Amino acid sequence: MRLSEKTAIVTGAASGIGLAIAKKLHEEGARVVIADLDQGRVDAVAEKIAGQGPPEVLGVVCDVSNEVAVERCCELASNKFGTPDIIVNNAGLMTFKALEELTSADWVRVLGVDLLGAAHFTRQAFLRMKLGGSIANVSSVHAIQTSPLVAPYAAAKAALVSLTRTSAIEGKARGIRANAVLPGAVDTPMLWSNPNIRSGAEVVDSSDVGKPTDIAGAVAFLVSDEARFISGAALVVDGGRLAKL
Repeated sequence: MRLSEKTAIVTGAASGIGLAIAKKLHEEGARVVIADLDQGRVDAVAEKIAGQGPPEVLGVVCDVSNEVAVERCCELASNKFGTPDIIVNNAGLMTFKALEELTSADWVRVLGVDLLGAAHFTRQAFLRMKLGGSIANVSSVHAIQTSPLVAPYAAAKAALVSLTRTSAIEGKARGIRANAVLPGAVDTPMLWSNPNIRSGAEVVDSSDVGKPTDIAGAVAFLVSDEARFISGAALVVDGGRLAKL
């Protein structure tokens, strides 16, 4: 197992891609902290994954947009398992409005989770992690190509790739790597509840829809020692969707 004796925090881990990542890291031998908003879901997921056998799993309620909550999450993880070795910034949300309809509150809500959440955890990583630590940021292909009505999400995901590069540069002296994964269309409730998909404004071929496990496998590789010479990378995991002419 590639992650034996490692401690990983995964945000947005109670469902979808985050849940798949948490399961995969646990399968690879990591002690996993499930960080999400709902106490009941966090506890249920932690219990289910822990039921697969060791290592241990901890559920923590955490609003990633709240810097105090992020610090508390990292403190609880450190007290339970020791210094985190891996942080996966996966928590995210979208809003669907035309640019002229977006308010400051709309922008702050999305940027607070999709960008600042990762920034808060990166700060804690730099303060706590030891040599060999790794950060994985789950961005999106919307950082490269986007669609109407999702401006805050696309902007946040593009900025997250930039944050990843800066984190890799500043983390190098600390022995901390940072990389981003850019998923395409993934079979999750977030995809199928997208109003652009429902209306047909955005058409996704079934061959271009991946599974959460596809993203989880990429993340597990990037945070493992097998990727020790990879930092500052933005890995597109979209089944080749962006490569089409």
